[in-house]
Amino acid sequence: MTRREINDEYFRWILNLLSSKKKAITRHRKLLRQLNDIDFRYSIPLDANREGDGIQLRYRFGYERNYDQREIAKYLDDKPCSVLEMMVALAIRFEEHIVGDPELGNRTSDWFWEMLDNLGLSEFEGVYYNPDIETIDCIVDRFLDRDYERDGQGGLFIIPNCPYDMRSAEIWYQMQWYFDYKFNK
Repeated sequence: MTRREINDEYFRWILNLLSSKKKAITRHRKLLRQLNDIDFRYSIPLDANREGDGIQLRYRFGYERNYDQREIAKYLDDKPCSVLEMMVALAIRFEEHIVGDPELGNRTSDWFWEMLDNLGLSEFEGVYYNPDIETIDCIVDRFLDRDYERDGQGGLFIIPNCPYDMRSAEIWYQMQWYFDYKFNK
């Protein structure tokens, strides 16, 4: 197994986690690839946990595909957590630890696509679409630099008339407040 082969397999595995939205994956494949190439960075210390979740996603992949942890460390841990990894890991955590409901099935992909839409990235689609890399980078930088609106507009979670400034809260709290807003309104 080469570095490229395992990275390609890992990327396909991540896309498979979002498989309930197969048409969306096809339409957004170039965007998802770009998000996989952008390093996740944070300014609020506890968001290191989101980075850790993204890194841990690599080991979940390794476990599910029967790769030795040393192979994962060698071939996947040679780069920082990507924005895609962080978002997918966050969607998994949201589903598995916060809102999971066996009667509704696994909605991990729903949470991921909702975050993508909140960021304003869902419009960058199309099999033949040549994504505007600079615009996408600008949108992602706005999120990473917390240069979005107080209510979260331009971030992962939007809460109209939010009593908190989403820009100053760690992503975990933003997610919990969003849960309260979404399901208790």
